[in-house]
Amino acid sequence: MADGTFLGRIWSSLEHMIRVVTAFLLSLVGIHPSESWWGTYLQVVKFCIVGASNTLVSLAVYYAFVIVDPDTYLIGNVVGFIVSVLNSYYWNNKYVFAGENRNHVLALAKTYAMYGATTVLSTVLLFVMVELWGISEFLAPLITLVVTIPLNFLLSKFWAFREARAD
Repeated sequence: MADGTFLGRIWSSLEHMIRVVTAFLLSLVGIHPSESWWGTYLQVVKFCIVGASNTLVSLAVYYAFVIVDPDTYLIGNVVGFIVSVLNSYYWNNKYVFAGENRNHVLALAKTYAMYGATTVLSTVLLFVMVELWGISEFLAPLITLVVTIPLNFLLSKFWAFREARAD
């Protein structure tokens, strides 16, 4: 979605670059996807980019609290979550699931509920993998991403950022 702003032009350039590289790689194996496939594919890639930025934002806020006072690590974790979900909402609303016909307060509330629920799910999965199944505490968080990333994408697309129906 090119909206003419500096950030809009960056997203458009990024989409173009992703599409060119992906098309080249797919053509090497004789695959030529449809336009509808490209729309979904680019949406998923942009969602993953936003997710990576959320992780960086959350960690930056967390570590800022810890550097200032190590005893504030729990506060830093909560504030990091709040700020990273705001970051997620902005980018997903504007560039990933762009839409005009949306109740932004409701979509933001759904975004917080969604990330809160998947954070709880991730924590439970982490506990089960490490404590019950004996999976390394370094590997287990990466495995949980296989569940939480697709779940967050689907909840974002079909629930949090779903367009309001025009009656």
